[in-house]
Amino acid sequence: MRGHGFLLANYVPGNSLIHRTPLAVKFLLVFASGLASFLVSDWRVSVVVLAGLCGLFLASGAGPRRLVRAVRPLAPVLLVIGAFQWWQLGGATAARIVLNILVCVLAASLLTATTPVQRLLDGVVRAAGPFTRFGADPERFALTIGIMLRSIPYIAGTFADVRDSARARGLDRNPRALVLPVFITSVAYARQTGEALAARGLGEAGDQEPDDD
Repeated sequence: MRGHGFLLANYVPGNSLIHRTPLAVKFLLVFASGLASFLVSDWRVSVVVLAGLCGLFLASGAGPRRLVRAVRPLAPVLLVIGAFQWWQLGGATAARIVLNILVCVLAASLLTATTPVQRLLDGVVRAAGPFTRFGADPERFALTIGIMLRSIPYIAGTFADVRDSARARGLDRNPRALVLPVFITSVAYARQTGEALAARGLGEAGDQEPDDD
């Protein structure tokens, strides 16, 4: 299967100011972008924020092609959302909603493009540390995010490969020819991942009972 980027940009090595920015600040940027999507009510403010994030993304050295690849998979969904919201609530509201979604995606892409995955997961472990008193397992939480970051591009790439294969056979309009192979491949991938985790002793927390003395 060929590699595919999907939604979030892959890490790009570099020494830009964005790369050197503390991870906590980047987390806050993503959090603030998500919060702004609920608070900002003027689409013009969303345009300014989106332009600023695009500038930061390009300043990081990730390049315009990665910027386009981070947004392109969302284009059909955003088109549908924008058209529906325009019909229901008007153009200004539709523009604000679509732009705010793009703000969130670009903020997350800026984080993943300028932060190595291992450093990102280590930051998640540290951030989740205070919640251990409530029964949280930071290591398991980071592992879940790591699997997610690996699985989403894999499944997206599988779908693209299956779609290309179906199109070559004239079956691109057949839902079974698209969904069934992706479903089978995804289940097989999940089983392989589960077996690999079990082989490393990373099963469910309740699987291991304490020994009775």
